[in-house]
Amino acid sequence: MQENRVIVVAGPTASGKSGLALDLAAALNGEVVNADSMQVYKDMPIITACPGREDRAKVPHHLYEIYDPSVNGTVVDWLERAVFKIREIWARGGLPIAVGGTGMYIDNLINGTTPIPEAGAAIRREVRLMQQREGTPALHEKLGKADAETAARLSPNDTTRVTRAYEVWMQTGLPLSEWHKKPMVKKIPEARFKVVKICPQTVELDARCYRRFDEMIQAGAEDEVRRLLSRNLPENLPAMKALGVPEIGAYVRGECSLSEAVELGKLHTRQYAKRQRTWFANKLRADLRLDECYAGRKNLINDVKKIL
Repeated sequence: MQENRVIVVAGPTASGKSGLALDLAAALNGEVVNADSMQVYKDMPIITACPGREDRAKVPHHLYEIYDPSVNGTVVDWLERAVFKIREIWARGGLPIAVGGTGMYIDNLINGTTPIPEAGAAIRREVRLMQQREGTPALHEKLGKADAETAARLSPNDTTRVTRAYEVWMQTGLPLSEWHKKPMVKKIPEARFKVVKICPQTVELDARCYRRFDEMIQAGAEDEVRRLLSRNLPENLPAMKALGVPEIGAYVRGECSLSEAVELGKLHTRQYAKRQRTWFANKLRADLRLDECYAGRKNLINDVKKIL
């Protein structure tokens, strides 16, 4: 195996990514690196379908449950951590296996990212207070005067992206749209990525999404959401938008029945998985493609060895 290899396992939710990454790590002296934007949060392992203790005991797992739900984790911070871990794994003689369903994380890892500076704490605080005081639509209007191109492609109610774009303008004096035109910078240029992507058929993936949501409920997702809601965290935080949290949260608050929450949660999970499947099918080049969900295919390990 050549040096500086990184296997990337990508695909939509419920497609068997974690199981595939685990099997590859066990067979290839690998270590798993999380590339999912929800599995980075603590205290919600059921909702985010984090690998359990038994799986984590089989092979090393990294970057799971690293942030408190009150933190707004960013791709910039995740990427810095991921690059550090990958180099650590190489130093130990291991094979890093990055796995996740967040296209932005995977794209930034493989292809690089625009060199957009992070806003300082004072500016983030100022913009957050502005958003809370005036509302996201008003902040969107301000953004339109500073960066019309970015404002035109963002919803006036997209708090996370509008806030981020205005922070960049405040920090640098340069519109986010201009930063995006700058050349991409690879954070780990020495890496030789080998991509395995899972692109299952709709019927199979939908059935697995529905089954996963039922299993989450049976495993105690309601209690997990109750504890999360008891903290009274802002609803615009990423952790509060995780699949299942808004839907089960509505049931906890008495706004709907459990069966209604479950049905809506399944619908949103299916819709999200469809968007992921489309993105991975069209935007991510793969060295090996699976057209069905992974469920322990025996010959797959040998297929992966051939592309390394």
